[in-house]
Amino acid sequence: MHSLIVFLVGFALAGTAHAVEIDRAAPDATLEARAMALASELRCLVCQNQTLADSNAPLAIDLRNQIRERMQAGASERDIVDFLVARYGDFVLYRPRFTLTTLPLWIGPIALMIAGLGALYWRLARSSKELPAAQLSPDEHVQALALLEGDANTKPP
Repeated sequence: MHSLIVFLVGFALAGTAHAVEIDRAAPDATLEARAMALASELRCLVCQNQTLADSNAPLAIDLRNQIRERMQAGASERDIVDFLVARYGDFVLYRPRFTLTTLPLWIGPIALMIAGLGALYWRLARSSKELPAAQLSPDEHVQALALLEGDANTKPP
């Protein structure tokens, strides 16, 4: 009876197991170094904030293996990057190219900073114009000086 329970529990847990393709290292150390250098320049499409070299997502493992296979077949880094960009778009690049579609990525932060500084300058200039310096009449000026000197005989109006 005990072995039947162990068998049923094992059988039930076997359904939750899933196969994951392993990272196959290239047979040549220099080729492996080139592949990992290129993978560190590409974005994981699943994790999005990690490079392909850092990610353990199944898609990242598959893409690293494709990079190795293409390098073994004689493809250059540029050919591999062009293939991945054609397949997944510019998003796969960690440092996107400077094109018309990626122009907001490159110009956006600078434009936002300039707009923020302009708004700050405009706000400060406007607030300094709104608060004019208080002008005292000659009598009020004499009374203020008397109050500052501590003359108790001067009466405020």
